[in-house]
Amino acid sequence: MIGWFEIPVNDMDRAKKFYETVFKVEIHEVDFGGILMGWFPNHSDGQGATGTLIKQESYIPSQEGTLVYFICEDVQNELDRIEAAGGKIYQPKTQISEEHGFMGAFIDTEGNRVALHSIK
Repeated sequence: MIGWFEIPVNDMDRAKKFYETVFKVEIHEVDFGGILMGWFPNHSDGQGATGTLIKQESYIPSQEGTLVYFICEDVQNELDRIEAAGGKIYQPKTQISEEHGFMGAFIDTEGNRVALHSIK
């Protein structure tokens, strides 16, 4: 079970604006003694992990490595906002299977590869 995720950023303001635009959420910025974090909203229903954008010199944005999936009502909704927010579509909405729904992926403004998942 995943409990937490961290997405590396070079420019917190730019990354925060991107994710707030794509997901229509408010990201709460916190400074932990020089480690700048942008917390995603925590959902009280307990579904899914929550996490943060993080700016610290040992965190380097990348298209390789671990892939974080955000759960969406319909992947296409978020994909439609990616380019206007400054990101790039990495993989368009693609059916995984009838049972497992759809996925899509994008490159955020910081250079991270991030994915989306929905049943619709």
